[in-house]
Amino acid sequence: MRASRVFVTNRESKHRLPLFLPVYQPHRQHGLLESWEDGPRVDGCIVNSYFLYKQRDLREQVLEQGLHDYLGFDGLVTTDSGAFQGFTRKLYLDNRDIVRFQDRIGSDILAPLDLVTPPGDSRSIAEAKLTATEKRIKQALGIVERGILAGVTQGGRYMDLRLRSVRTLRDMGVRYLALGSLVPFFNRNHDLGFVGAVAKDAREVIGPEVPMHLYGAGDPCELPFLVACGVNIFDSASYGHFARDGWYMTPYGAIRDPGPLKAGEYRCACPACAEDPTVFPEGEDLFLHNLWTICATMEEINARLDTDTLNAYLAEILEVHGSWFPDSALERSWRELEG
Repeated sequence: MRASRVFVTNRESKHRLPLFLPVYQPHRQHGLLESWEDGPRVDGCIVNSYFLYKQRDLREQVLEQGLHDYLGFDGLVTTDSGAFQGFTRKLYLDNRDIVRFQDRIGSDILAPLDLVTPPGDSRSIAEAKLTATEKRIKQALGIVERGILAGVTQGGRYMDLRLRSVRTLRDMGVRYLALGSLVPFFNRNHDLGFVGAVAKDAREVIGPEVPMHLYGAGDPCELPFLVACGVNIFDSASYGHFARDGWYMTPYGAIRDPGPLKAGEYRCACPACAEDPTVFPEGEDLFLHNLWTICATMEEINARLDTDTLNAYLAEILEVHGSWFPDSALERSWRELEG
């Protein structure tokens, strides 16, 4: 099953699914958008509302201008509540306040102040966090007037708690589901076993029409498989993190050795690679290349869904990925999810 292909926000703008939302980064996003007249579109972004809220002058500016005008961006804008930052620091923030702030500034999709549940949490802690998150979501549903609230699932490493979370949110009537606290389960070896199982179970429970967002997913070689598991909205700052560590993204996996480029096994059409597609671009150009690659992958996924050839695309990725990364767990984990 998969969700409907068009998602309509409260602003009545239409956004095709699947969709990737890059993490908004000031002084970078505008330049990238201006560079892409003939390339893949950036239809939306995600902004951390906590960073807008915590500085009083900035908070007042965004409240006065509205979020879309402040960003200079008319696409879909989703906001996070700062919950992830709350995992590492004291936020001095109230769920009602940050939800109300996101709604007032005109966020299209806003988030409650959920409680992040890493894999190391015991069952009792994971369950307590899940219960608290459910209460905050219920509270937030009574506050939101303009945007759409993301019902964020929790449950840590416990599948039964994950299922309980989705069922509760379904019964609350959420119109947008977000899978939370799954980033720690991603790894360089591309084992999608747990994340894929969580996504498939959630899709089965929530039904085909509710958009399902996987927080923090941004590796282009994994996104098509996650779409096949039922996810249709992603966000990440992976393009920047990978670039800083020297990783060159491709649809078949990120590489640090340009051997496949020199051998003609892969060619990129982005502006950063135009001069010499056999070498890695550097600095900000590598950042641009990586984001381009993710967005181009999303366009390919949409095209494959239109022509009902997604399975053929998955097979192509597995073939190339397997030849480049023979020790990868991608094919094994995918076959287990299929079975």
